[in-house]
Amino acid sequence: MTLEDRVNGTRKDPVEDYGAEKIQVLEGLEAVRRRPGMYIGSTDERGLHHLVWEVVDNSVDEALAGFCTEIEVVLHRDGSLSVADNGRGIPVDIHPGTGRPALEVVLTMLHAGGKFGNGVYKVAGGLHGVGVSVVNALSEWLVAEVRRDGKVYRQRFQRGKPAGELSVVGAAETTGTTITFFPDREIFETLEFNPETIAHRLRELAFLNKGLRLVLRDEKAGKEQVFQYEGGLVSFVEHLNRNKEPLHREVIHFERFVEGVYIEGALQYNEGYVESIYSFANNINTHEGGTHLTGFKAALTRCLNDYARRAGLLKEGEENLAGEDVREGCTAIISVKLPEPQFEGQTKTKLGNSEVKGLVEAVTAEALATFLEEHPPVARKIAEKVVLAARAREAARKARELTRRKSALEVTGLPGKLADCTSTDPAECELYLVEGDSAGGTAKQGRDRRFQAIMPLRGKILNVEKARFDKILANEEIRAMITAFGAGVADDFDLMKARYGKVVVMSDADVDGAHIRTLLLTFFYRYMRPLIEKGHVFIAMPPLYMVRKGQERYYAHSDKELEEILQRIGRQGVTIQRFKGLGEMDAEQLWETTMNPATRTIKQLHLEDAVLADEIFTTLMGEKVEPRREFIQEHAHEVQNLDV
Repeated sequence: MTLEDRVNGTRKDPVEDYGAEKIQVLEGLEAVRRRPGMYIGSTDERGLHHLVWEVVDNSVDEALAGFCTEIEVVLHRDGSLSVADNGRGIPVDIHPGTGRPALEVVLTMLHAGGKFGNGVYKVAGGLHGVGVSVVNALSEWLVAEVRRDGKVYRQRFQRGKPAGELSVVGAAETTGTTITFFPDREIFETLEFNPETIAHRLRELAFLNKGLRLVLRDEKAGKEQVFQYEGGLVSFVEHLNRNKEPLHREVIHFERFVEGVYIEGALQYNEGYVESIYSFANNINTHEGGTHLTGFKAALTRCLNDYARRAGLLKEGEENLAGEDVREGCTAIISVKLPEPQFEGQTKTKLGNSEVKGLVEAVTAEALATFLEEHPPVARKIAEKVVLAARAREAARKARELTRRKSALEVTGLPGKLADCTSTDPAECELYLVEGDSAGGTAKQGRDRRFQAIMPLRGKILNVEKARFDKILANEEIRAMITAFGAGVADDFDLMKARYGKVVVMSDADVDGAHIRTLLLTFFYRYMRPLIEKGHVFIAMPPLYMVRKGQERYYAHSDKELEEILQRIGRQGVTIQRFKGLGEMDAEQLWETTMNPATRTIKQLHLEDAVLADEIFTTLMGEKVEPRREFIQEHAHEVQNLDV
């Protein structure tokens, strides 16, 4: 059954040196191997997993077309990975244009497939139609197995080229495709697939495709996970709100097929203050939003304003509720599926189809208005919450204006606060947020004052996950950080105005230090998210040990590094100092190990997935204790070098 059926039921040389002989033609998939970043974004762990998404998305497209009900991903012991589905199977007959089997064409030619307007797929998740051929090009080997027409067909490839002919290897009672590949060590920085990353994406796809069964088998760990949700987006919202306190039990849900566009949405308010709204187009997480998200937000704002007026919660002459008011504590998913998605934005994850805005707005407004009318107690609860949010927003606005009016000197004039750098070029400036006045004082002595600014933090900042915005802005440490950054906060945050290109969190390697890091990262994620999204936040990695032998000093960040140093220099005449905190280092040691760009170790934070990040911050910093305990128990074995 198809989706529609279900719902309706640079330049250098002069011209003479630039002739035809200078034109280089890259045959077949050589262009992909030469410039992999153009096709999969990077060759690090993110790029590696992009290979998995390309193959899985092909199988999901079969499900969207109504021909696939189950997809299985297997992490094999030898490091290879398989994706198997029970769809129709990639065609194996001879392709008329090339004289080669269609399977071989699909796997060895870019832009070859069934998604280019020939009616095979009404909706497809692939952005560029390069898909599995890119996976083939970037794999040491790939084996494609197709079950079709009562036979099992198989063909093997090496680095994008056929390593043999397509052959029949057996009989088949079912149909489908299995792609098994081993990523190329000549291309990728790491060959290790992350089961948790894959599981998160499969769970997301299961939510977005109601009833589709996705299985992840990890042969190394001997684990199997099954993701299948008959509730679809309703289950998705319940999953996201599972560690929060819902304001109402029933998830508001709607789905319609309008003018060839499938629109589905689900939302539920919780008692928190954080907005968690995510949008998808053809199963692609549109991180930068787009017309579907704009339409959804517009409908939400209009409907709740209308209701609040009718219910007398907004008086005559009182300002309308703003978008941020009606989205406070709202967890929502808006998903659209359409034949010709137009993606734009820096990462091609912003939907640009202009007609979608009006369609989504109309469908959302009708569904929400009906729900509010039919559920008066829930409607009243939601309206009271958003009106209260509006009043808090006004209080926050006044606090924000106060913060803006104060100069950095006024806010940071207290002893132990911001010691700024002399440079005014944000590209070279760094702000170190340092745990404690003692370590802050040492950092001020050890820094390069030309480009490094130091702000010591007294104790732990406010947990923003449990506080409304006006209370957050009343916190002295947070106000000082906002002023020091110079880029505003929340909806007013403008990365172009930031005074520092790097924000470095420097805390002790103990439980308190980890808590401080998490509090800071929660604040950045919730109210200065572009800092993390654009790679401006770093974690300082001070060493755990100093090894001294004669006049030489060596530093180790782990027990393993310590052992390697001792084996290299010998153990005789060696003294070992264990640093229990930043305060045990002198200024020279802190500069040499943690602040000198030439010798320091700092980790850049990346936001891989906003939905996953939202879940983690809610789990770690939210009200509920049990999910936090479960998270700690599950991930305790991953912690390294943490003093209790």
